[in-house]
Amino acid sequence: MTASKIFLYLCFAFIIGIFAGSFFNIPWLFLPIFLILGLAVISIFWKYKKITVFGFCVLFSALGFWREQFFESGIKDNELAMLNDSQEKIVVIGTVVKEPDIRETNIKLTIRNEKTKSLILATVSRYPEYHYGDELKLIGLLEAPFEPAGLSSGGNYKDYLAKDGIYSVMYFPKVELLKEKNYTDIFSIIFGKVLEFKKSLGEVMRQNIPPPQSSLLAAIILGDQSVMSGELKDKLNITGVRHITSVSGMNIVILSGVLMWLGIALGLWRGQAFYFAIIMIILYIFLVGAPASAVRAGIMGGLFLLAQKVGRLSVAGRMLAMAATFMLTENPLLLKSDTGFQLSFMATFGMIYCMPIIQQWFDKIRNPELSPFKEIAVSIKSLLAMTMAAQVFTLPILIYSFGYFSQVSPITNILIVPLLSYIMILGIVFALIGIIWPWLGWVLSLPVWALLTFAVGVIDYFSQAGWASRTLEISWIWLAISYLILGYITWRLNKFYSVPKFLR
Repeated sequence: MTASKIFLYLCFAFIIGIFAGSFFNIPWLFLPIFLILGLAVISIFWKYKKITVFGFCVLFSALGFWREQFFESGIKDNELAMLNDSQEKIVVIGTVVKEPDIRETNIKLTIRNEKTKSLILATVSRYPEYHYGDELKLIGLLEAPFEPAGLSSGGNYKDYLAKDGIYSVMYFPKVELLKEKNYTDIFSIIFGKVLEFKKSLGEVMRQNIPPPQSSLLAAIILGDQSVMSGELKDKLNITGVRHITSVSGMNIVILSGVLMWLGIALGLWRGQAFYFAIIMIILYIFLVGAPASAVRAGIMGGLFLLAQKVGRLSVAGRMLAMAATFMLTENPLLLKSDTGFQLSFMATFGMIYCMPIIQQWFDKIRNPELSPFKEIAVSIKSLLAMTMAAQVFTLPILIYSFGYFSQVSPITNILIVPLLSYIMILGIVFALIGIIWPWLGWVLSLPVWALLTFAVGVIDYFSQAGWASRTLEISWIWLAISYLILGYITWRLNKFYSVPKFLR
């Protein structure tokens, strides 16, 4: 058994421990029992490598369980959360520390209280608007998070907010603006300017492209889903292409592939083009406001690209497990309550172990003889293989989180995803140029509008089919079973193809 395989097993053992702490109500008494069991196995069977590794896996599982339980105990001890549901209005002074989430009828503000350093999610009226860095005085009832009607958080709303360090909410408190854009350090100054620039890009998109195409473009490029109507969101869900509107690991890989091609077209070597793509991806993540979900997606997508660069996709599996372990060590609630983390991880996992198999199936399809068309055909087949692999591995999570599955998803993804890279690149270019030269931005927006119009047409057409989606609610037990089956099938297929060996 190689050191790299042992490392991979220990990472997954730690994740299993976090899973156990998240989904099972296991008494703390079992923690020392598992610690003693692991140490006993190591001590007694230290001459037998495989059994010794099993003992260490037991220890790492216990460590993961302890980390999850310790993290949740910190939530209960939060100073501000102790005042939840007191039925008395309190005064909170704090600063808006994230980009405001603007909805159709209200705005959600993430505010850090300066005294306790705790975070509050405040729902306030749509107007007046508030901005990142504003110092506000709130007077209202402090409440524990509860599930609002119609919310699709993909799980318990309290845990959904807790993963972001938010343990208290306020609904429509009295708001007083104390200081506007009160930037206190160089980071807040830079981040504030980035958000202002992002807002300018969104305005250029809305000025040159009509809705719903403009709102779809803003969601795809800027990750701004608040501009989309509820009707459009429902249609995206029904047709199984909602993932194109989030900064996911798959979308990062798609964008990176186009940037790699662009770098080579500009005369860079392949190695230089890789670093060019990585730098552009980092800038892009900052452009969308660097939310934690985008940073995690960037890390996972970047690991996949790095493995492609060194020519060993099997390395990506170990690096992905390591990255997930570090992320879950920092915040164990991601495993249970962050659908974005789950989807990015499983999409990247699918691209590592399932995409090469699908690519070999596609390789049996003959390419055109002419060079330009041959390259296009190869790119499309690679993109479709990536999309299908990501879809296969994310489908159980989508069904578990949202309670239905799309039967038209394979068709809509085949029609729309190949256009995604062109929409992203052309959309960014036209928005950037549109800030400086509005007339030229309008000209460059025309091909983007045409691509978006086709995508919206596909979404509209297939969303109207009565059989487009089916309601299907499953428990986490069926979720776990489905991934065990999926893992077994992938492992069996790996034995018949020259692809990265599963979990090695």
